[in-house]
Amino acid sequence: MHVPDGFINAPVSVAAGVAAATAVGVSLRGARRELDERTAPLAGLVAAFIFAVQMLNFPVAAGTSGHLLGGALAAILVGPYTGVLCVSVVLLMQGILFADGGLTALGVNISVMAVVTVVVAYAVFRGLLKLLPAGRRSVTVAAFAGALLSVPAAAAAFTLLYALGGTTDVPIGKVLTAMVGVHVLIGIGEAAITAATVGAVIAVRPDLVHGARGLAAPLKLRVGGELVDAPAPAATPVPAAARSTRKVWLTGLAAALVLAGFVSFYASASPDGLEKVAADKGIDTKVEEHAAAGSPLADYGVKDVSDARLSGGLAGVIGVGATVAVGTGVFWAVRRRRAQDLTATSTAAPSAG
Repeated sequence: MHVPDGFINAPVSVAAGVAAATAVGVSLRGARRELDERTAPLAGLVAAFIFAVQMLNFPVAAGTSGHLLGGALAAILVGPYTGVLCVSVVLLMQGILFADGGLTALGVNISVMAVVTVVVAYAVFRGLLKLLPAGRRSVTVAAFAGALLSVPAAAAAFTLLYALGGTTDVPIGKVLTAMVGVHVLIGIGEAAITAATVGAVIAVRPDLVHGARGLAAPLKLRVGGELVDAPAPAATPVPAAARSTRKVWLTGLAAALVLAGFVSFYASASPDGLEKVAADKGIDTKVEEHAAAGSPLADYGVKDVSDARLSGGLAGVIGVGATVAVGTGVFWAVRRRRAQDLTATSTAAPSAG
């Protein structure tokens, strides 16, 4: 659903850019509460994994494909504020390096693909967890539902922006029906990928899943015919090996590299949902050439490498490496800022007393 330059006019693109910048600023502050020494590097990995999976377009209808948006997955794994930043990093890398998603439309893409998907998915996820019994299965079910609804919500958000600033005269009702219709199908794929990934991480390291924290139901004892909470068990030291995230990080990075560097060659070549709707409805008649069209990695291929498999694979590997490097740098900076804030607070507390 990467919106190119020329779909949305300048005033609405600027307004969306301001909204996106505000959301990123709020997320930078909120992410300080979500990130710690273990989750900061994992957030960079989540961004790289989303980049890799977005290269895997899957068929959803005749002549149409879809790909992961990633907002639900990121929000559930590392938190909603950090999730917005993860998807924003991916969109920035795709726009600058691969000419995917317009640069003037970056604010539109962040608003639609990062902010809307995260807000809708996480709201649905948290709402369902309040209704479902506590447990890992409920987390997976709630993740599926949140991801499923986040994709058509993003499609509806794009339609709203198009209604406000579309550069072509196309009936909005037709755009909304086509966009939401095809993205409901894409949402099924998004939900399956999200639930499978969340379930896999929970099975190995549930402590690393932000959305699964604090979900263990307290043990009940029957005393005098009534159920009461059992005393909490004494805390036991956690082995260093159990606290380490190195194995998870290396496994996740290897998976991202394989997906982007090898599996992506077999992805569907059909246009994605937005591209298909744009071509069918005439939204793309005023599309503009991407400012980075001359990039050595434009269109997910390495310039001057003639072999298509090798070119696409190298581009995918470079993209994963760049995304994990930039993402990890951003999240470590946020983590360090949190540590500085905590230090300043603890230092000032005695003098305040």
